[in-house]
Amino acid sequence: MSINMVKIGVVSCSGEDCLGGTISRLVTRKMLEIRSDATVTICLPLFLAGGVEERGFAEKFPTISVDGCSKACAKRATEKYSGKVSAAIDVSDFIGKEVAEAGALSSRNLTDEHKAMVEKVVGEITTRFDEVLRAAQRDQVAKVAKGLAMVGNGPSGGCGCGCGPK
Repeated sequence: MSINMVKIGVVSCSGEDCLGGTISRLVTRKMLEIRSDATVTICLPLFLAGGVEERGFAEKFPTISVDGCSKACAKRATEKYSGKVSAAIDVSDFIGKEVAEAGALSSRNLTDEHKAMVEKVVGEITTRFDEVLRAAQRDQVAKVAKGLAMVGNGPSGGCGCGCGPK
């Protein structure tokens, strides 16, 4: 995998009975737009049902959970089936617990206030996403450098074929 091919999984809350769940899904959707080259969304219901591809991706790649409330279902499921998340967002930390746990709201009925909530959380996840991405890229560079160092063990400092420095 090249450095430019680092991907970050984003697994969103699927709770449809509260505003926090709606906001978390909209935030995740927005990440596909603003970091399209590095974002992969993971379907939580499929993940929970045993989706091999979703669980496998979360095992191998950094993953960020976006939960609508403090129950942290997306984070807990990811960590149970695939390993520790690289970052976790709880929407209720940004819009307030009472607001996040308010009744369901269709994305068709969003007010300007709701859209501002989405943008507030997008700002935070973007910051964390970029931190996780930089760390993943550093890890990739370190792996490549380690691989090159192992190749450079030949008698002339190269790979053993005589191509290295003389």
